[in-house]
Amino acid sequence: MTNDAQWRDDIASVVFPVEGHGAICAVHRGAFRTLIGAEPSPEDCLDYFRRYEITFREAAGAKIARKGISVGTSLHLTSRDVARKLLEDHEIANGEQP
Repeated sequence: MTNDAQWRDDIASVVFPVEGHGAICAVHRGAFRTLIGAEPSPEDCLDYFRRYEITFREAAGAKIARKGISVGTSLHLTSRDVARKLLEDHEIANGEQP
């Protein structure tokens, strides 16, 4: 994966481009607060994103497909979007069906 995610102070979010979609995806600090379980700094948010980058990118792709988000339209992920993908990945890793 590339290191193209960045913190944007103006929207208190990690943003990253969605490959093949022509837009950005934002994940607000509040979503990271829920996922991490504490009040995160911008660096904490970026570190968490990097640790689970594939999951965040897959969650963005799943949301685009589920909601029918048009190419070029930016989107945001909630903690629920990311947690859904993390849970699905965990179930698959343990041989369960999502």
